[in-house]
Amino acid sequence: MKAVLNNTVVAEAPEEELVKIEGNWYFPPARVNTALLEDSDTPYRCPWKGDCQYFNVRDGDRLRADLAWSYPNPIPASFDRVGRDYSGYVAFSNEVQISQ
Repeated sequence: MKAVLNNTVVAEAPEEELVKIEGNWYFPPARVNTALLEDSDTPYRCPWKGDCQYFNVRDGDRLRADLAWSYPNPIPASFDRVGRDYSGYVAFSNEVQISQ
């Protein structure tokens, strides 16, 4: 599976390494091109996953706000709901195309 923003691959991994949560594919941190991500100050707390870290995504010379997010330290009880530990996995907004 690939996460692509305007012909740039932001993340790529076999589907079996990804986690699908609430309709979003989460890529393992080692499979994400972190050179294209920059921490965002946008705050968000999911009641069952915990504190979220948003990322701005580099798109050529532009920095696109909050197109990716992660749960660096999810609430441990959420692992049972998801089926595995997804700490640090990265998901993307609909503006980033996810394909096989």
